[in-house]
Amino acid sequence: MALFVFIIILSILILVHEWGHFIVARKCGVRVEQFSMGFGPKLFSWKRGDTEYCLSLFPLGGFVKMAGDERDKCVGAKDEYFTQPPGRRALIVLMGPVVNLVFAYLCFWCVFKIGYVDMDLSTQKIAPVIGQVLAQSPARQAGLKVGDRILKVNGKPIEHWSQLQDITTAFTGRQLALTVERGKHDITVDVTPQETKTQDIFGRTHETRRIGVAPMAINSADDLVIRRYGFFESFVKAGQELWDITVKTYAALYQMAIGERSPKEAMGIIGMFFVIKFALTIGFSFVLHIVGIISASLALINLLPVVPLDGGHLFLLGLEKWRGRALSERTDLFMARTGFTLIIMLMVFVFYSDFERVGWIDKIVHLFKGMGL
Repeated sequence: MALFVFIIILSILILVHEWGHFIVARKCGVRVEQFSMGFGPKLFSWKRGDTEYCLSLFPLGGFVKMAGDERDKCVGAKDEYFTQPPGRRALIVLMGPVVNLVFAYLCFWCVFKIGYVDMDLSTQKIAPVIGQVLAQSPARQAGLKVGDRILKVNGKPIEHWSQLQDITTAFTGRQLALTVERGKHDITVDVTPQETKTQDIFGRTHETRRIGVAPMAINSADDLVIRRYGFFESFVKAGQELWDITVKTYAALYQMAIGERSPKEAMGIIGMFFVIKFALTIGFSFVLHIVGIISASLALINLLPVVPLDGGHLFLLGLEKWRGRALSERTDLFMARTGFTLIIMLMVFVFYSDFERVGWIDKIVHLFKGMGL
């Protein structure tokens, strides 16, 4: 089910992007020969006007094939791409990412309008009162009981349950000193956290520290903080969200470029699948928010000035406008091949990072070791 939903979401984002190129090309008088969803062998196709619409086997991309969009094959007809002035060609290229940004904005508007769970505020509503003590846990061995209210951890006041989780997870010492309220008395209990294996959203196992207690159960929707905004206010909030994502995306790319952040933080299609899979367990609003983030990210990455990305083509068109003529075909071809090589190398690296993130690299290594290789 998660895979099916992910393919649908990915197809919608690709369709939105390619539709941006397609509709503006048509408006600019450029003949579109083919509009393909996916790559590889055609599953089926139909023709309407001058355009063949295709659905191909591999739904990991798509393309719009315009007449005369290769310089060496352009014959100079007025409905060909390369016969258009640089401004029109730039508009055709630009509208793919722009439509992705508009789509992201609309997703965010819907999220703010229909409402979403504010996890930070909801967590703060969970009181630090023990609702369950696991058998044979450090908490049970230390004498903690259901109904105990945790007041302090190592002398630090506790106001809500997430603070206890954060302190326990980050603690590297041997014992935690918990001050708890039991009845009318305050007592101090020393607890030794134990290492516990947990799984993240990518299915990877991590060692984390736990003491073996759980909070009082959330019994009603009143315990969740739902944030909703008005019709017009949602437009403002959506714009702020899109701006924040733009700033964070380019800041992260810059930090990776100068070495402040690891390039392994970059997430590819496999990572996106696991994020969507996790979002499906939360609810529609959260899924829609993730779709908006992915759509915006695709647009922002596509605007980087590297051929064959849209930003690379815009860079070349800017040079053509400034110089008054296009680069030579030889230079154009060299830049295209160089950029394509860089993109392929980056894709391989991101795939490797995704495989490592979800634990597939470790499994492959263990498989080869088991085979004696």
